[in-house]
Amino acid sequence: MAKAVKLADIAQRTGVSTVTVSKALAGQKGVSEEMREKIKKLADELGYVQPSKEKRSGADKSYNIGLLVEESYIDKYDSFYLQIYQKVATKAMDMGCFTLMEMLDRQKAEEYVLPRLLKEQKVDGMIILGKMPESFLAFLKRQSSVPMVYMDFTDEGQNFDAVVSDSFYGAYQLTNYLFQMGHQRIAYVGTLLATSSITDRFLGYVKSMMEHGKKIREDWVIEDRNMSSGYIDEVNLLKLPQDMPTAFVCNCDLTAGRLVNKLKEGGYRVPEDVSVVGYDNFIYPGICEVEITTYEVDLGKMAQCAIDVLLEKLQKGGVHVPSIHTVEGHLVMKNSVKAYG
Repeated sequence: MAKAVKLADIAQRTGVSTVTVSKALAGQKGVSEEMREKIKKLADELGYVQPSKEKRSGADKSYNIGLLVEESYIDKYDSFYLQIYQKVATKAMDMGCFTLMEMLDRQKAEEYVLPRLLKEQKVDGMIILGKMPESFLAFLKRQSSVPMVYMDFTDEGQNFDAVVSDSFYGAYQLTNYLFQMGHQRIAYVGTLLATSSITDRFLGYVKSMMEHGKKIREDWVIEDRNMSSGYIDEVNLLKLPQDMPTAFVCNCDLTAGRLVNKLKEGGYRVPEDVSVVGYDNFIYPGICEVEITTYEVDLGKMAQCAIDVLLEKLQKGGVHVPSIHTVEGHLVMKNSVKAYG
């Protein structure tokens, strides 16, 4: 029996890395058209068959896993989702699978353009990273039979598996910690319903406030981002209330960092005058000078869970019952909180 052609065989003959070969065959950016054609031609001549198109069985099973993420989640600061992708790619490789990522333009989602990874049948399963329009998710479900898993958001209407951090409990713990530090006047920063995670974190904040006998003040629930674009708008939305609280619970570290700068502009010092907590434990270079107390998301466990669920769906087919999988994190104490009173 002839030996199966591998990416390494093509890479050796073309003088490039296996990563370049993989990108060329998957139609990804980062490869010149001349080299892409050269690689494709050689692959055809050698009889290379992409894993997603092979009929595999038993211990030799391997899958191509696609990751779909909207461009708005990856800007010059917000590379949190790139870190998630790296975790998924590493975990997938450990299990003998390959990963391909596609960036989704919001306009294409609004125009219901099927992602190339699905259109060209490049992947066996898909992880959708970060919330996308519900109508687009419904479109994907109608147009593709590829098993999918949502990561870092949920959508009850689509009845899909989802892997999320324990946003509710994380924000609950953060708010409780501020009460333990003597704070009684605590605000929440995050645009409700912008994502399921932001809303869940708000509900965790509400639970802690209610348990401590505090009412939720409308002027202390502060929006941070545009609902349609998803981008944080510190000019028009992220505004300090006239009656200032002594502490803020922010839905993510990026918002927390920008709030620290907003407070500094208003003449407030963190943590000397006001305390701030975030969520994710992800450092955004150059955002602010203060190290932010936060709730760390276990990205490794989330990545492993997403892959495990996707592989189960691929192997069991229609037998699988969708559910929401929650991964716990933990508090990380830094320098943005000071005892009050």
